[in-house]
Amino acid sequence: MATAAKTETETLSWTIGGMDCASCAAKIRGAVERLPGVSDVRLSVMSETLTLALDESRTRRDAIEKRVASLGYTTKPVAKPASEPKPTATCGGCHDHGPADTAHGHDHGHGEAKPGAVDHGHGLPGHVHEATPDGVSWYRTGKGRLVLLTGALLGAAWLAKFTVSETTAYWAFVIACVIGVVPVARRAFAAARVGMPFTIEMLMTIAATGALVIGAAEEAALVVFLFAVGEVLEGVAADRARASIRALGDLVPKTAIVEENGETRQVDAAALRVGQIVLVRPGDRIPADGAISDGISGIDESPITGESVPKTKGLGDPVYAGSVNREAALRVRVEKAAQDNTIARIIRLVEEAQEARAPTERFIDRFSRIYMPAIVGLAILVALVPPLAFGGEWSVWIYRALALLLIGCPCALVISVPASIAAALSTGARQGLLLKGGVVIEAAARTGVVAFDKTGTLTAGEPRVTEIVALTSEERRVVELAAAVETGSSHPLALAILARAKADGVPVRAAANAAAIAGKGVTGELDGIAVFVGAPRHARDRASFDAAALEAVERLEIAGKTVAAVIADGALVGLIALRDEPREDAAAAIAELKALGIRSVMLTGDNARTGAAIAGSLGLEHKAELMPDDKVTAIKELAREAPVMMVGDGINDAPALAAASIGVAMGSGTDVALETADGAVLKSRVRDIAAMIRLARAAMGNIRANIVIALGLKAVFLVTSVLGYTGLWVAILADTGATVLVTANALRLLRFDAGKVG
Repeated sequence: MATAAKTETETLSWTIGGMDCASCAAKIRGAVERLPGVSDVRLSVMSETLTLALDESRTRRDAIEKRVASLGYTTKPVAKPASEPKPTATCGGCHDHGPADTAHGHDHGHGEAKPGAVDHGHGLPGHVHEATPDGVSWYRTGKGRLVLLTGALLGAAWLAKFTVSETTAYWAFVIACVIGVVPVARRAFAAARVGMPFTIEMLMTIAATGALVIGAAEEAALVVFLFAVGEVLEGVAADRARASIRALGDLVPKTAIVEENGETRQVDAAALRVGQIVLVRPGDRIPADGAISDGISGIDESPITGESVPKTKGLGDPVYAGSVNREAALRVRVEKAAQDNTIARIIRLVEEAQEARAPTERFIDRFSRIYMPAIVGLAILVALVPPLAFGGEWSVWIYRALALLLIGCPCALVISVPASIAAALSTGARQGLLLKGGVVIEAAARTGVVAFDKTGTLTAGEPRVTEIVALTSEERRVVELAAAVETGSSHPLALAILARAKADGVPVRAAANAAAIAGKGVTGELDGIAVFVGAPRHARDRASFDAAALEAVERLEIAGKTVAAVIADGALVGLIALRDEPREDAAAAIAELKALGIRSVMLTGDNARTGAAIAGSLGLEHKAELMPDDKVTAIKELAREAPVMMVGDGINDAPALAAASIGVAMGSGTDVALETADGAVLKSRVRDIAAMIRLARAAMGNIRANIVIALGLKAVFLVTSVLGYTGLWVAILADTGATVLVTANALRLLRFDAGKVG
């Protein structure tokens, strides 16, 4: 027996053009998997890549390219996996430094998060995010031009119908239909040749052809046009999602200042090596994950954790790429390479979540796998069995088979479901509820758990003074002293104190000799009185705290508030408590969700005390001190119980938004959150989350009713056609009537009030 030759496979990758949805990926996978020697097929819609293992002794790589091209997609080989990500685009705000913020010693107690796991796969195709020019406008693509052309022909046909003649209009509709259906039919037959005959393209081809055969050219042209519009919208949505990934990469600065042997030089941030020391000036974004080797400063980690109050960090504390140094110069030791930093992990999480949560396959495409073969098979049986087996008259049974095919034409079904979706999307848009397509509506309707981010979602995202404890002076004097040394600062806590002074009518005079003590607080003089404002733990070095003061500090901190101590000439005069308070409608929103049978959970990067205080006041569960990857883990745990809707507003929420069954962004949130999310509440009202779910449930109820109407009428007339009670003209009337009925039912959604409770 001859020894079998050793099989050698090579991993190959291609960039695929035109792959805009999971259905596209499924067709490509199904086509290439059937080729001998092909294994481990992986497709990424987000990065438009195909990766597979190939034994070229059985199938050549150009055969793969030809097979994919036959389905209507373009291929471009990726020579080899990149070993390291290419430089990202420069962050527009990285080096536009305003005046350095006044340093603060306010310690709001966030838990220190540990760096996440190394992303070993970030150098593979699909994980390289380089600056690329804007994509081609939709109307310049082949699909876009097809939509414009068929739309113009439809308009011309309708105009001819009312101004010229029915005959002229009929042929205009025929031309519009043929032009629109030819590329669809080409893809349908290409898929059929590789073993996938019942795709949505085949369904559309049969529906349009059948409608033309029975003389319903107007209906055929409209169906083809709507299908083309849907394909263009899919492409636009996919491009916007890919743009959001690039926006995440832009958070990391393109360059960094490396310090070596007492000298500094500017280098590419993507080339930083573990162990190097980088200088981060006030106002700069930190270029890499690392630990502070020298300096104390307030670090704005809102791009990572979403929290609005900067955290004071010093020697040995971890810092993350993309966060902003607010106060003083820092030296940071690089501990992770560019492809492994926090922003890179966020990008990876978004991509993985997008791929793992493939959109629900279109209902019609699923149904056609059973419905269309059954109808065609039944028609063939009706035409052949009675004449051959029972001596029936051929003309009679062929006529009945033709009637059966006509009543089985899925035109009404093809139109009715998009009609419901379009009506729901229109209603939502008018009411400030943005839902990105029918798949999102379906997911929202199934929601069983809503996970909320805290800062900027359940809360306004801006701290404000909630309480003033006057100890040795009156409240107005405490505010006056604090405001004097905070004047001119852009720190969120300083702005909150100044806002309280304005609200109370307290005159604000700038303190003399105002100065920041990095990591501790601010000082100055007002009317010859030395003033210090800072966290209690630093203030105790400057003044004594009696039992009442210590008790007040503990009470306020247990309530999840940031406490600022105000000291005048070495004496503690009062305490100022600040907190980012819940939105006015947050409690009502949680109650409405509970009434809908939906569980609510708050996920926050803030400290446990603050999280517990906010969650307790709103009556929902909570998990605190979470980094972005922790939120993804929490979402996956919740998903074991029921479909999860994640609601957030920050860049740090992007992975969780993508990992959930449906991600919803607040309208006031970041562009990345809005792009990554499946929907948005444009008015930034928490109660709109419940309204969105009510609208989604109403839309799905409408869709189910439409399906019952469309298929119910067909079922009745299929039986009557086979038995000979109804002929061709009744079949045509039934099909048209079903279309009218389901469209009218869908239009009822235009009057739906999503904000109405009950």
